[in-house]
Amino acid sequence: MAKKLAVVLMTITFLILNGCVSDADRQKEAETVYVNGNIYTVDHEFSKASAMAIKGQKLVYVGSDEEVEPYIGSDTEVIDLNEKTVIPGLNDGHLHFPGMARNLIQIDGFNKTKEEILNMVKEEVGRRDPGEWILGRGWNHELWEEKKFPTKEELDAIAPHNPVVLTRVDGHSVWVNSKALEIGGITEHTPDPTGGEVIRDTDGEPTGILIDTAEEPVTSQIPPYSSERVKDGLLKAQEELFSNGITSATDAGSHLDDIEEIKRLYEDGRLKVRLNVMVASGTGGETGESLVHYYQKGPEIGLYGDRFTVRSIKLMGDGSLGSRSAALLEDYHDRPGHKGNYRFTDEELYRLVKEARKHGWQVATHAIGDGAILQTINTYEKVLKEDPLDDHRWKIEHFQVATADEIRRIAELGIIPSMQPVHATSDKNMAEDRVGPKRIKYSYAWRKVLDAGSYIVGDQMPRWN
Repeated sequence: MAKKLAVVLMTITFLILNGCVSDADRQKEAETVYVNGNIYTVDHEFSKASAMAIKGQKLVYVGSDEEVEPYIGSDTEVIDLNEKTVIPGLNDGHLHFPGMARNLIQIDGFNKTKEEILNMVKEEVGRRDPGEWILGRGWNHELWEEKKFPTKEELDAIAPHNPVVLTRVDGHSVWVNSKALEIGGITEHTPDPTGGEVIRDTDGEPTGILIDTAEEPVTSQIPPYSSERVKDGLLKAQEELFSNGITSATDAGSHLDDIEEIKRLYEDGRLKVRLNVMVASGTGGETGESLVHYYQKGPEIGLYGDRFTVRSIKLMGDGSLGSRSAALLEDYHDRPGHKGNYRFTDEELYRLVKEARKHGWQVATHAIGDGAILQTINTYEKVLKEDPLDDHRWKIEHFQVATADEIRRIAELGIIPSMQPVHATSDKNMAEDRVGPKRIKYSYAWRKVLDAGSYIVGDQMPRWN
């Protein structure tokens, strides 16, 4: 192969030097040509090729080693793949890019035992001054032997003078110590907010677990990271994606300050990953300053060399199954009398979706429980009947615990289910306990969703969705 390439290059160089190559041929020359590969094109036939030519940011040819030869010029770099496999860069349909960044500079509790996490907190306390916040994410009590929520006392024993906030793997509850509860002003007299819950002991005392919106009195007090530390985390998140073959992704809900940090890295030329960013709404039923800004500014499409787009919004309809905050139509199988937490009233969700339609933005709503899913479907249908849009591409993020009727209706209405396959494995130890043997048949039901006629948006990164 090396001799063949040398002959091709020598021949083309000779023709150029002797004026036998036309301007059209020179315009065809690629910057880089890859040959002798096992290239998956992922076209409709899933055909394979052995060569490809690249010019600028575009593939200008994909095919055989012989037919790529006209793209090889005197300045073309030719790379022999030695029959290695090449696939297109993967696209992740749902992750949280700034969240990845912060997690990579915090305590990593993913797939760790409670004892391991407590040891990591203790080590962090030794590195911090009293009063400094200690943050982390990833704990999952369903993986622990006792399968129970942890308590503030366990953190108090090793971190009495530092506020500690550890976010659960699903992002819908936090484990905090007494110092954090004190700073947030949460006591036995604190009422549960709409869309959240303070977990309490038999005496009504907060145990140290705060669900969804109940976190806000504490998390709102956490001082922001410096701009440089956030940028460092974003670049680490980019490398995490690239190391897994992911070159583009949908960021499922960011606020204006994070979006501006991302844009500054693009402007510096340090961010290469392609991002489709959803703008996060405000708290409760409020539009929020980030959405107000973008509704006034309008969408941003294909910025920084077609690497950055903002034209959709993210709404949070409920919580998660693991935290028992996903909104269900019937009681939790393992917690009678509890149906989870809706984040919006019907009127609030309608107003937000109607507002997005008015401004021409794509809508995506987080809805895990069948109650939140039904609320979202009904709201989408109502708004689209009032103001039709044929190719709306509105989505339900997660679509996890559905009913047969909901599966049918989203297909008929053209609502796109964005379902994360990794949730089937992460939730396998508790999902049936939460919903029981009847409802589990329509939970995580990719085949039923596909057979009904829907297209599923999926993801690849288990830790960041």
